[in-house]
Amino acid sequence: MKPELEVIVLLAKKLGGGLATIGLTGAGVGIGIVFGAFLIAFSRNTKIKNDLFGYTLLGFALTEAIALFALMMAFLILFT
Repeated sequence: MKPELEVIVLLAKKLGGGLATIGLTGAGVGIGIVFGAFLIAFSRNTKIKNDLFGYTLLGFALTEAIALFALMMAFLILFT
């Protein structure tokens, strides 16, 4: 492989890995929205705290899974 082509491939990998991590910011915003909605719902109706907390943990887990997929894609782009 030509040296110029190797440099271009390396730069493309770094750019692609950086762009793949943009999904992590969306996951951070999503987690903030989930817990913010939990606090609002809990302040309106304190009797259903356990149900609300269960739904909150489910929303957190699903949002965090999206973040892990984005991170996995960034690592695959950078290290393969």
